[in-house]
Amino acid sequence: MALSATTWVVMLAIVGLLWGSATVTIWKSMHDEERKLQLIRKQGTIDTYSPRAMADLREWIETHPADPYVDEARDRYNDCVETLREIDEPFYDWNDDEIASLEKL
Repeated sequence: MALSATTWVVMLAIVGLLWGSATVTIWKSMHDEERKLQLIRKQGTIDTYSPRAMADLREWIETHPADPYVDEARDRYNDCVETLREIDEPFYDWNDDEIASLEKL
């Protein structure tokens, strides 16, 4: 049973799209990891959370005070605040006003 030309075109387009998107994703991931490595070599550490992740983590800590993991979450939040105040160049898109407004929990 032979496949029609349309079937071959669609199949090749899907394979090309799959491999193309996978290649772009891997390239971007490797580029980000290389940047992280350069920052760690230069500064000794990097920020562990993005501004949005820090806001989400703070909200979770405040809304779940009795959770058994709240102490660990608070420690990680406070560690990131300290790191952001110590480093010169954050990995994530933090600006100076956002960093200055952070308070330890």
